[in-house]
Amino acid sequence: MDKQNVIAIFDIGKTNKKLLLFDEHYQLAQETSKQFAEIKDEDGFECEDVQALTKWIKEAFEALLHNEKFNVKAINFSAYGASFVYLDEALNVCLPLYNYLKPFDPQLQQQFYETYGGESLVAKQTASPVLGNLNSGMQLYRLKYEKPADFARIKYALHLPQYLSFILTNKLCADITSIGCHTNLWNFEKNQYHQWVHEESIDTKLPPVVNADAIAGYVNTTIPVGIGLHDSSAALIPYLAAFQEPFILLSTGTWCISLNPFNNEPLSEEELLQDCLCYLTYQGKSVKASRLFAGYEHEQQTKRLAEHFNQPVNYFTGVEYNPAFIYYRTDQTDNPQPGNAGMVAASHFGERTLTDFDSFEAAYHQFIFDLIQQQVQSTNLVLQDTIKRIFVDGGFSKNVVYMHLLANAFPHIEIFAASVAQASSLGAALVMHAHWNNKPLPSDIIELKLYTNTNNVFL
Repeated sequence: MDKQNVIAIFDIGKTNKKLLLFDEHYQLAQETSKQFAEIKDEDGFECEDVQALTKWIKEAFEALLHNEKFNVKAINFSAYGASFVYLDEALNVCLPLYNYLKPFDPQLQQQFYETYGGESLVAKQTASPVLGNLNSGMQLYRLKYEKPADFARIKYALHLPQYLSFILTNKLCADITSIGCHTNLWNFEKNQYHQWVHEESIDTKLPPVVNADAIAGYVNTTIPVGIGLHDSSAALIPYLAAFQEPFILLSTGTWCISLNPFNNEPLSEEELLQDCLCYLTYQGKSVKASRLFAGYEHEQQTKRLAEHFNQPVNYFTGVEYNPAFIYYRTDQTDNPQPGNAGMVAASHFGERTLTDFDSFEAAYHQFIFDLIQQQVQSTNLVLQDTIKRIFVDGGFSKNVVYMHLLANAFPHIEIFAASVAQASSLGAALVMHAHWNNKPLPSDIIELKLYTNTNNVFL
């Protein structure tokens, strides 16, 4: 039997690590998923187990080469941003892959911004809200001043997607989608590294920037390997390829990110204060975005609900949408809007008493209603009158309660769920097209399901 030609994509999220195989028509041929327990850094803060991740990628790749069903023709990567892997002179990992949620010392942060013109100026220049370690460049700044001996050991700092490529190719490179992802590193006005990157000698630890659709190297002498992409930027690629009319992509996962590639206006100070930022597409174009930590909150609150109602943790996946629960429980007057710190603000549901609800289903509807209140505020920050469609990809696109309530919240906009919620992986595959696939790009890559407004509970 002839082997099936495929491209392999390692899609590395904070929670789930996936290996996906796409055929020559970009249909999903196989998917496997892995989770790793977090370890702790030298300060006792939880972080990614980069050694376990590295071992898994190497082993998964070796298994692919000996797979009797598939013929791997190319490899690429998508991964979460705001994370550096640090290599020493011998190109070995020499420090933890620090968690971007780790608190940043306020005095050191003040020192940085006072040196380089203040929070407002730097935030505007770099299109990066003031986010501490979530500005990945600040992780290097922190190491330089808090742990100078460790900083001196670093020969190269690779954003996570480029480290994944390095695992298989041993080639060092940087990518614009990772650099342009709220890192504080890139001056969007000048389209180059910011002044502070040079003055602090951070640039000496960053490898050369190469095109996002370039080849990092080859494995087995013939299999091209991409340089990797930041997952949020990768998720845009299939949609930009398929649709020309203005849209917003709501990419859902640990973060729910509203991406508007048709909004090119510079970030205002108010938008920056509400956690808006800009990403760069793989072609280097600016994308205005707003973010909400909704996926993380969903994980925490569903655990709370499962424990209270004595149900399995994944019980929510079987909950069907029932508008009666919305009319019965929801009350906007006791559901205040979150403050400016939208990326960390939890919805009102955490303050609700679970004994007020008769069932898991009723409580879950209230929780999603509360979550959507936040999502509306977040998406509205980048919404424009020209937008007539919102595409939802990722975990929440499969959640019927979420999708129905989102459609209710935006009654004048078409809300679609992507039927195959693998946009980040698919985007990473599409940028490699010319390097492995001589078939034309299919026109039906994305299948969509329309959700319509049925109950004006938000009006």
